[in-house]
Amino acid sequence: MTQPFEIDLHSEYLRADLFFAMGQPTEAARILERLVSAEPGNEAAVELLARSYFGSAQLTKAEEALTRLVELAPANGWARRALARTLERQSRHGEATPHHRMADALGAE
Repeated sequence: MTQPFEIDLHSEYLRADLFFAMGQPTEAARILERLVSAEPGNEAAVELLARSYFGSAQLTKAEEALTRLVELAPANGWARRALARTLERQSRHGEATPHHRMADALGAE
């Protein structure tokens, strides 16, 4: 069974990025959830989804997206630092420490 129309994933990513840049992370996340569902290995989409969740204080969802991003790209220092900060915002400082250390080792700011 085919869908009545095909979603242009790249256009949807650009639309989500625009919403994020305009300070509307919740709307960006809504778009990105579908995109990441369609392409779960798309690192750029997962990262923007994590940033959107973090920006809208959806910390549990941000943690899930960042954990997925770390699994996809273990050497991504930004993802490690963002995951650490997300855990800290949830008062889980002990869990954040190893991610801060890894981010430091990777040269992330």
